[in-house]
Amino acid sequence: MLARHRQSLILQSVRNDGSARVSDLTQQLGVSDMTIRRDLEVLAKDGLVEKVHGGAVLPGSHGGHEPGFEDKLVLERPEKTSIARTAAGIVTNSLRVANLFGGNRTPDVASVVLTGGMRTASDALVGPVADLTIASLHFDTLFLGCTGLDPEVGLSTPNLAEAETNRALIKVARRVVVLADHTKWGVVSLASFAPVEKVNVLVTDVLLPSDAHAALDGRVGEIIV
Repeated sequence: MLARHRQSLILQSVRNDGSARVSDLTQQLGVSDMTIRRDLEVLAKDGLVEKVHGGAVLPGSHGGHEPGFEDKLVLERPEKTSIARTAAGIVTNSLRVANLFGGNRTPDVASVVLTGGMRTASDALVGPVADLTIASLHFDTLFLGCTGLDPEVGLSTPNLAEAETNRALIKVARRVVVLADHTKWGVVSLASFAPVEKVNVLVTDVLLPSDAHAALDGRVGEIIV
């Protein structure tokens, strides 16, 4: 297959799904990961994709922009599913979480308290109303996601109001559990909301690189893969 044709197929995959992983592309196209990485480099230089750890996304869609919830669902789906299974068994500022539990009326399902606040693109409730509610509560365990996880910058998000709400959540939690797949590593988004030392447990996937493990060693309480 000619390089130009292969790059066209890669670009089509990124545009269709919003992202593409090197590991998936190597299987689909029957070439080595180095070949795929070179193709991504060419596409990135042309401004057609943006390279991220382990693959590529559409330009401008990583770090500084928060995609909607449905868009996020297609990114790293296997890794997120594995992470969620490990983290799962509520007060929540996520409308999706509230709807998930609210749809089950059986007696043994925990009640759900929504914090209130302004709705973000990812269906989270943030802002002064949410912050005020959260400040009066106390959490045993807090589960958080993030857009970026960097050893120097810490946890970050592109939404300033969400960053402030996340700070409020962390402040009243005894234990902070961060759920982040490998693509979040090294990403720095607009607003930081906590240093990595605030993380008691990081739940991630097997593709988190060894340098990340080394950088977080002794700073994060525990890493669960």
